[in-house]
Amino acid sequence: MTKKTFYITTAIDYVNAPAHAGHAFEKTLADALARWHRLQGEKVWFLTGTDENAQKNVQAAKEKGIPTKEFVDQNSKMFIELCEKLNISQSRFIRTTEKEHMKKSQEIFKKAYENGDIYKGKYEGYYCIGCEGFKTERDLVDGKCPEHNKVPEWMSESAYFFKLSKYKNKIIDFAQEYIVPEKRKNEIISRLKSEELKDLSVTRTNIEWGIPCPIDKGHKIYVWMDALINYISGAEGFWPADVHVIGKGINWFHSVIWPGILFSINESMPKKLLVHGYLNFGGSKISKSLGNVIDPIKLVETYGSDSVRYSLLRCSVFEDSDYSEEILIERHNSELANKLGNLISRVSTLIEKYGLEKTKIKELNSAPLQKSVEKHFQNYEVDKALNEIFGFIDQCNEFIQDKKPWETKDTKVLYELANAIKDFTILLYPFIPETAEKIAKTFNFEISLKSLDTPLKVSKITKSEILFKKIE
Repeated sequence: MTKKTFYITTAIDYVNAPAHAGHAFEKTLADALARWHRLQGEKVWFLTGTDENAQKNVQAAKEKGIPTKEFVDQNSKMFIELCEKLNISQSRFIRTTEKEHMKKSQEIFKKAYENGDIYKGKYEGYYCIGCEGFKTERDLVDGKCPEHNKVPEWMSESAYFFKLSKYKNKIIDFAQEYIVPEKRKNEIISRLKSEELKDLSVTRTNIEWGIPCPIDKGHKIYVWMDALINYISGAEGFWPADVHVIGKGINWFHSVIWPGILFSINESMPKKLLVHGYLNFGGSKISKSLGNVIDPIKLVETYGSDSVRYSLLRCSVFEDSDYSEEILIERHNSELANKLGNLISRVSTLIEKYGLEKTKIKELNSAPLQKSVEKHFQNYEVDKALNEIFGFIDQCNEFIQDKKPWETKDTKVLYELANAIKDFTILLYPFIPETAEKIAKTFNFEISLKSLDTPLKVSKITKSEILFKKIE
């Protein structure tokens, strides 16, 4: 029987500056989804990477006084390191300066041209280098790009245009089932219905960096067209994507421009677009351009990957969330150390002392939790799934306090606790994989769906190491 496949992507990151907590959030969110689908026995392809053909990279390289290629090579390594430090289980890390990607971008551009959807014209309008995007008056707030708090520059140049307007009705219909959550879908559909959808400038002139246009050597392919194509050039046979995971700031590119390109070249369509909220620090979006960056690599080096992963995945998927080092410490101490770590330590210590006796599970039945977590993952509500698991951990802590096995020496109560630990640990694996593996080793079970459906075997269990030391 052929394994069911699951193809998930993150946005690819600009390398003009180091990674921040927002990048870490998106990668960890996608990783939790990828790990969940692997637990279901699916063959998962998980793509992430870096967007290296942007003009902002050229600017940043000039400021550093080094060649652009050297600059992007250096900086892409920081994003690869972020994935390693955060224990991200990507199948492929794509760089858009790779020859295969450049070739695929040119092929797709040429196909759209041959299908009559690309024509030559003149572009005049506002351009935000931070977004690498063209802006209408409607997009600006007090004359500035709201994402980057900068005045965009006026541009007038010869360009090739993509007939995006031709696909307006098809894009509206497609958006109905494509975009999650409802709020982000409604924003896009409302804008499409209320505004004229203009054709998109898809080339730039007078620039040296970027992918050469296959139909005119004097032009380079517009970075957003090439960036979106990474989802196909890095798919390695897994296209179409089951879900693209992106931040709300690039919703339009993925909800409108990307489907338009795919319709033009008669390509299969991705199934879902998961649009997550931002992480905020002091009320403002965390971003490189606003200079309020929290370095996730330093966080991992200080507090460990699972504490960082956990603190990020407790943030709302669909809404904006506050995030800071203080929030990480609070979640580490009160939830990971006090609730989870303390429970594992107490139960393993008592089992080492008194042993286990198999019994029927009466009070700590995880079946409702399993159903609930599965439903939340299907709806991409990863934060709610984690909340439910910790609700069950609270239940286990109340159970041990109520039953007092250190007084009663009741080995059946200890078995019920150990079995509950097995079940919630398997469900926790997509969130904090390193810790889950340590717990599985202590209690002698395998992290798999089969183990979830099988009662814990009675075995010799010794006291667990301290999983999470309190941060003072």
